[in-house]
Amino acid sequence: MECSWKTVLLLVCASLGVQYTAIRTLRDSLSGPCRGAYRCHGRRHGEPLSMCDGDWMSVESPRKHILLFATTRSGSSFTGQLLNQHPEVFYVFEPLYHVQQAFTNSSRRIRRALDRRALLGAYRDLLLNLYTCELHFMENYIRPEPQDHVTSSFFRRSSSHALCSPPVCSEEEAAASSDLPDETWCPKRCGALNLSSASVSCLSKRVVAVKTVRIPEVGDLRTLMEDPRLELKILHLVRDPRAILASRMTAFPDQFRAWKIWNVTGRQPRYVDLSQITSTCKDMAASAETGLQGPAWLHSRYLLVRYEDLALNPETKATEIYRFVGLEMGQRVRTWISKNTNSNASAQANWNYRYSTARDSRATAESWRLRLAFDVVRKIQSLCSHTLALLGYKQVQSAAELRNLSVSLVEHKPFQPLTR
Repeated sequence: MECSWKTVLLLVCASLGVQYTAIRTLRDSLSGPCRGAYRCHGRRHGEPLSMCDGDWMSVESPRKHILLFATTRSGSSFTGQLLNQHPEVFYVFEPLYHVQQAFTNSSRRIRRALDRRALLGAYRDLLLNLYTCELHFMENYIRPEPQDHVTSSFFRRSSSHALCSPPVCSEEEAAASSDLPDETWCPKRCGALNLSSASVSCLSKRVVAVKTVRIPEVGDLRTLMEDPRLELKILHLVRDPRAILASRMTAFPDQFRAWKIWNVTGRQPRYVDLSQITSTCKDMAASAETGLQGPAWLHSRYLLVRYEDLALNPETKATEIYRFVGLEMGQRVRTWISKNTNSNASAQANWNYRYSTARDSRATAESWRLRLAFDVVRKIQSLCSHTLALLGYKQVQSAAELRNLSVSLVEHKPFQPLTR
């Protein structure tokens, strides 16, 4: 059966309300690689794809699972790299991108049969497989389809040290560069990504961490949080909605053209899409309220972090994050923090790169205040007043107050979930 049909079946079943565990059963009935990859063994060329004993719970020491849950342009690339620096972390940058692309590129008839629940079901199913180190499952969504489990189309593969290091990349090729993996040398030196080798690498790590901006609310993750096969924790990253919009206008100028016109001219276009910020505020507030209420399914497994707190006190907040994850923050992480939070902010070619993590974090935490017009800010404040108050962001009442960077708009506010 073709992988494209697998994708269709997965999504259609989800649209009919089948839980992601049932989707998994459907997938297992199809020919395919390794299931239950906690006891995966090396596969020589020509051996059958089924290479595991299927014993889900027999791993010697439980693997920890982290989801960096965020929204677009909230500082998630930077925060994800904090986790990626640890040698015991297998980090994956936005794997749900492939699901979204497969969904978007489906025929119109297929798309009509699918709904939000279907897409979320597919997201959860892929996350489950990634957390159990079954990277072959990505083949259902990667286009063009991988051949012999090898692909050159893995989204942002270079953002993961594990995917650019042995055993995924040969010792010789990895050692040929003294730098950490980056957009330039990783695909050139390491070649196409072998998903079998990536699964082996994943199994060798103590923590599997995934970053995503594609799941709307924390509540959408309850099924995964309650899955006994996972030890999943959610690191919820939030940011001032005004800063998020300013960053999106820079990173995605075509999508936010109306906002940019408004920002420059002072006149609100009739066709400006206010939902580009209102939906973000709604989802961010709903997720924070769920997490801070401390429901049993999130007890001791939810941490809310404001990007501004991380930018202003990177080592202190990074220590808190690592304590939450259950790892020691070594010198490699501290060195990366020092290098990537004290960069020259005038290096615009680097700072403007869509996924750049190097910047003067203290200077940029509230730099949006110099880029947004007061009329735009006032509108966002009226649309997102509840979210701003909930997360401890002060509103401004004048252009002069907006531009006065000597007075921070970030209140001191600890975020501790309720204990029951």
